[in-house]
Amino acid sequence: MGFFSDIKILYHMVFHHGSGESHAERLNDFYSGQAEGYDDFRRRLLLGRKEMMQAAATQKEAIWVDMGGGTGANLENIADLIPEMKKIYIVDLASSLLEVAKKRIADHGWTNVEVVEADATTFTPEEGYADVVTFSYSLTMIPDWFAAMDNALRILRPGGTIGIVDFFVARKWVGEGHKKHSWFTRNYWPVHFSTDNVFLSHDHIPYLERKFQTERCDESYSKVPYIPIIRVPYYIYIGKKPETDG
Repeated sequence: MGFFSDIKILYHMVFHHGSGESHAERLNDFYSGQAEGYDDFRRRLLLGRKEMMQAAATQKEAIWVDMGGGTGANLENIADLIPEMKKIYIVDLASSLLEVAKKRIADHGWTNVEVVEADATTFTPEEGYADVVTFSYSLTMIPDWFAAMDNALRILRPGGTIGIVDFFVARKWVGEGHKKHSWFTRNYWPVHFSTDNVFLSHDHIPYLERKFQTERCDESYSKVPYIPIIRVPYYIYIGKKPETDG
């Protein structure tokens, strides 16, 4: 069953890239045929989600916004902590994925988790602020990721936590403490993923380090199911919004 589910998902990834005039239409078209098997396949591809979510969970009674939260699978990584949270928002534009999230939330009986079909570049929690904002392999799927990060910075309270895990490629000339990628890595993976409207950037980490106070930045590599030998780079970033603008 797992193999045939993988084949279906791989078919959608290779031949059904998502069409539509708006970002929401493209997302829904892309995910509508693979929502049910989404989590199992991505669990093997999208590494670092558990580490990022648990590293971001440093405060009880927090208002947490998971941008591009999709099926809500990220919540499984902090399931024991959810009752201690004030409110968690799962924000996404893909309604097919959010239907899976609603079922997951109902099955767990999480009364403080709300699913919201909204844009990560403009969403604001009902409370007007967030203590934690996370992006788990969603930043590369947001066309204007700068606007999404600016919005996260806007809604985060001073001292609030930003947590991100995603694919990336390094700049040709990397900063101190960062890993250098080969010419092949820097040029192949952006083309490979762009067919599915996933856009790897060399600007994520430098931008984050400029805007936030870095607490953790890990860079590693992930296997891609059914693609031998080569690995795709990903990073985990945890930072704090500065207490002041100065």
